[in-house]
Amino acid sequence: MKSPLASRIHLMITFVLVTCGVIGGACLGLLLSGRLMALVFACVAGLGAGIGSFSSRRQVLALFEPEREPERGPGREPGRDAVPADGYGEGLADAALVCIATYQAAVFPLTPDGVAEAEREARRTMAYRISAYEGLPHQVRASAAAALEAIDQGLDAKRAETAMKELCLTVYDNRSGR
Repeated sequence: MKSPLASRIHLMITFVLVTCGVIGGACLGLLLSGRLMALVFACVAGLGAGIGSFSSRRQVLALFEPEREPERGPGREPGRDAVPADGYGEGLADAALVCIATYQAAVFPLTPDGVAEAEREARRTMAYRISAYEGLPHQVRASAAAALEAIDQGLDAKRAETAMKELCLTVYDNRSGR
């Protein structure tokens, strides 16, 4: 819900910006040419300030909205699925997704003998380390484990792709800014 106080403040700021734009445009027009040019510059500057202010209204009013609580649903335990407000958990989730995707690319390369065994092991180690990190949200950790299990078997590329899609959706659903 948008705060009426925030809307009023934005409206007052818009009024001041438009007024300053009109006065500034009129002064510039008078300096350059005369009354007609002052009127044109005043209208253009006021209209530009008003359109700019109203087009940014949603972003400005979003600054006044309170933080949303993480959603609770079936199978979600309180406290275990909370994402830090500073985006740290979201960043870890994105990093886990990238690490697991590079590991998947090493297990299922596009060309035969495309990835050396040492590189595959290094990507696997990194994917497992970041997926087990304590700051990672619980749902992402569980989905990452399922994706790693599907990739580790290395037999069914379609199953691994489905698990990666599930991981992508889980990472997306876990974002607090949506």
